[in-house]
Amino acid sequence: MDATTVAIDLAKDVFEVAIGNRGGQVLHRHRFTRARLQRFLEGQAAGTEVLMEACGTAHHWGRLCQRLQLVPVLLPVQYVRAYVRRNKSDRTDAAALLEARRCGEIAPVPVKTPEQQAWQGLHRIRQQWQKTRTARINGLRGLLREYGIVVGLGARRLHAHVPAIVTTEEAPVPGPLLAALQTLLEEIRELERRIKALDATLVAHLATDDVGQRLQTIPGVGPITASALLASVPHIHQFRRGRQFASWLGLTPREAASGHRVWRGRITKRGDVYLRTLLIHGARSVIRHAHAHARQAHVALTARQRWVLALVSRRGVNKAATAFANHQARVIWAVWRSEQPYRSVATP
Repeated sequence: MDATTVAIDLAKDVFEVAIGNRGGQVLHRHRFTRARLQRFLEGQAAGTEVLMEACGTAHHWGRLCQRLQLVPVLLPVQYVRAYVRRNKSDRTDAAALLEARRCGEIAPVPVKTPEQQAWQGLHRIRQQWQKTRTARINGLRGLLREYGIVVGLGARRLHAHVPAIVTTEEAPVPGPLLAALQTLLEEIRELERRIKALDATLVAHLATDDVGQRLQTIPGVGPITASALLASVPHIHQFRRGRQFASWLGLTPREAASGHRVWRGRITKRGDVYLRTLLIHGARSVIRHAHAHARQAHVALTARQRWVLALVSRRGVNKAATAFANHQARVIWAVWRSEQPYRSVATP
């Protein structure tokens, strides 16, 4: 660690800065506003290491450091927290960054490009629209149940039955509420149109991306999952093995060991919840297609389909889907690293 290593506790308005030496001792402290922090960084010598937590706005400041020929180091928040001594404050957070950097086991987070953050932002907007759509559908179904109108689960049933109910003059719903329900139904349709348009944007973007096209050759990985992976994974080569990538996604089992005894439990659920959800949904689609192919005598099952059907028979659909998502993460890592499309093997 150079004597001019700078640790910054990121914030919205006021930033705590600690300058440390090779031993991690704090030599100087500063407290800057946003504008003064940028001027401070502009005055640093090229090659100065700048430590920050990998949190909100960290990638923006990391790109700024790169333009100034500084070396940004983004450390995972959950690992830096362990080095906070005494009470938590801006001063102790900045000092904890210097101490955490001395640990060679903590791998920095690569700085994302503006394009990666833009596509990740689209996925976050899509996720918010989906949550809003689900809330509106559940609210509409709940209000109709108060008047004895029961609509089955799923948006398809809602669009098939509710429009005729809320537009008829004989509807048991009072007039003021009926008008509000019609507006609510139109809001659901508008959200679906937005999600569909955003999906088309993501698909069009993947059409010109070689990695995205290769990822889509994997069964269970569609354009939404592929684009989310490209936006969220800064650099696939930072993962040495497929298991490390699956662990980063939170799909590997928890492990506790003492002596010769090892306990493995449920998956850790660490990492990006959105990516993990997409992979598990993709695994469910693979299981559903495997069941459909198994009912057709003239269709040869692949080795993966035979394995996943055997797993479903032993452990049930939910655990099999999670286990297959773990396997899927390792396949994604292999396809991405090898720069070769996925090849399946059919078995008799």
